[in-house]
Amino acid sequence: MYGKPLFVHAEWDEAARVWVATSDDVPGLATEGDNLEGLIEKLKVMIPELLDANNAKGESEVPFELLTRRFEIAQRTNC
Repeated sequence: MYGKPLFVHAEWDEAARVWVATSDDVPGLATEGDNLEGLIEKLKVMIPELLDANNAKGESEVPFELLTRRFEIAQRTNC
């Protein structure tokens, strides 16, 4: 198993209505998905491919942690 999990950041792009994922741990990673489940499936393919393309050392299993951020607004009714 790969040592520590790789960190992938995903932020909601309200204008494009997609999740955008990038990572400092995976050189060249920049992708998007309509929902988190689809994005995760895409990352499961892209991360190993990009690590191989960058000749990164490691095992066959590559754990990654998806850190998400989405800003929303809640409306108060008693103001």
